[in-house]
Amino acid sequence: QVQPVESGGGLVLAGASLRLSCAASGRTFSAYVVAWFRQAPGKEREFVAAVSRGGSTTDYTDSVKGRFTISRDNAKNTVYLQMNSLKPEDTAVYYCAASLYDRDTTYDQYEYAYWGQGTQVTVSS
Repeated sequence: QVQPVESGGGLVLAGASLRLSCAASGRTFSAYVVAWFRQAPGKEREFVAAVSRGGSTTDYTDSVKGRFTISRDNAKNTVYLQMNSLKPEDTAVYYCAASLYDRDTTYDQYEYAYWGQGTQVTVSS
């Protein structure tokens, strides 16, 4: 199995950028579909973005399209989430998750069996 570990969160002003990283220990990350989810205080966890095993297919929730980019470097066993033009409503704990789903990507959190501990992203206005 694989264990995702997130890093790169922090406190930024609205309009700034951050890059989150998700590194995998254990089994090679290239065998997994990987996604980012987030959970804001008092809200349910929601899908943000996903990337297929080879990196050629990506999927985003509407609220981050054009601002966030998910990518992966399988040689480094790492998935990235580049977040630009951050807004206060992007404030949340961001989680990396891995899935053995049999298609390119999925936004269904119940398809993801392996989760990191999360990294806090706070966007101040």
